[in-house]
Amino acid sequence: MQALIITPGQKDSLELRELPEPEAGEGSVLVETLAVGLCATDREVIAAEFGTAPADRDYLVMGHENLGCVVEAPEGSDLAAGDLVVGIVRRPCAENCRACAAGEWDMCLTGTYTEHGIEGLDGFAREYWRGDPEDMVKLEPSLERVGVLLEPATILAKAWEQIDRIGGRAYFRPQVVAVTGAGPVGLLGALFGVQRGLEVHVFDLEEDGPKEKLTKDLGAVFHTDTLPESGINPDIIIECTGVPTVINDVLQHGAKNSVTCLTGVSEPDGEQPVDLGALNLNLVMDNRVVFGTVNANRRHYLKAAAALAKSDSRWLEQLISRRVPLADYAQAFEDRDGDIKVVLDLRDNA
Repeated sequence: MQALIITPGQKDSLELRELPEPEAGEGSVLVETLAVGLCATDREVIAAEFGTAPADRDYLVMGHENLGCVVEAPEGSDLAAGDLVVGIVRRPCAENCRACAAGEWDMCLTGTYTEHGIEGLDGFAREYWRGDPEDMVKLEPSLERVGVLLEPATILAKAWEQIDRIGGRAYFRPQVVAVTGAGPVGLLGALFGVQRGLEVHVFDLEEDGPKEKLTKDLGAVFHTDTLPESGINPDIIIECTGVPTVINDVLQHGAKNSVTCLTGVSEPDGEQPVDLGALNLNLVMDNRVVFGTVNANRRHYLKAAAALAKSDSRWLEQLISRRVPLADYAQAFEDRDGDIKVVLDLRDNA
């Protein structure tokens, strides 16, 4: 079978290689890969910024955002041939710490977890893969064209779950949501807010392109100014850019009792002046909470699957800018205007 691989530690080592099909010992469920989504994490792995191969070899199969179709499954499981599935990216740490043992591997205490296509486990950019039923979640057939969006949607499912839990500490009746960044994560974050009946504002610098239309079609408001310039005073802020100047803005703004969730990953930046005294005064006096979140566990996958299932699949499909055959993988990593989510389509592997 064909697989897209890298050699960890070697920058720009991406190549298409013929590999053996997965052996039965890798899992009782055989899955044919339909699609693999690409994101900044994949680019960072290719750039050798991080990423490790499985222990028994020097290469790593790429791809963590995924969608597949079951080829064979064991009797007695809730899976059958033809089912749509998504493989869960992170697996528990070897020490099976208290968090991982509780099924909350996204909150792993040791940091020695493994992740498909990232850390120590082959990814899904290959024609077939295997896993056990607990390693994957089943999707409704209606999500065949958009189910590859599930993994990024899990980030928001977790974010909103935690926002609800934090808000439950006291009086919390949010009405206004601000989302910074209109990439896939930002737009999916806005989707979750709209599904909750909230007033949603999306902030992005792109003045021309599909993001404004996608935001408006969702029923949200699109802004090209900054959060402070807009005059919006949100009860919930979801930051999805990782840009230090934007993070500085969201930390300084928010309604009383507001909750701010940081989902973007930043590079260190010592140039942002922050008055910590003023920030502390603002957070304390207004009962505000700021928290960060990363990854997701099985519960979040199930919540995200439910959210996608009740969404307009035509809107979701517009988030996918391009579908590129695996054989043309280099094109998928090209920067093109208007791209939101680029997907490797293994059904179109001409």
